Amino acid sequence: MDLQDQLKNLFPDHVPSKSPEKKEEPAFWLQDEPLICKYEKRKGKPITIIEGYNGATQDFKQLAKELKQLLSVGGSFKNEQIIIQGDYRDKIMSFLKEKGFKVKRVGG
Repeated sequence: MDLQDQLKNLFPDHVPSKSPEKKEEPAFWLQDEPLICKYEKRKGKPITIIEGYNGATQDFKQLAKELKQLLSVGGSFKNEQIIIQGDYRDKIMSFLKEKGFKVKRVGG
């Protein structure tokens, strides 16, 4: 007996929906000025900083979350900047270009 049969036994009046709804990706505020992607060292450790976003703060936080999940690294969102642990400028820039952002590389 599979899960569907068990659910029918528990809830005989329930009619299952035909198609599950898909979750849409959030649309980000695309801007005229490019995002700045720069490399720094803090306390001897490399970090990548993305700044220059002029949209909503929630959208920028969501973008930070997606970047951290894509790269499987830590990071944070502080002072209108996304800080990613490690030097991932090339991967970040290609990801942002796929999303439709203009990106400018700064520092090294």
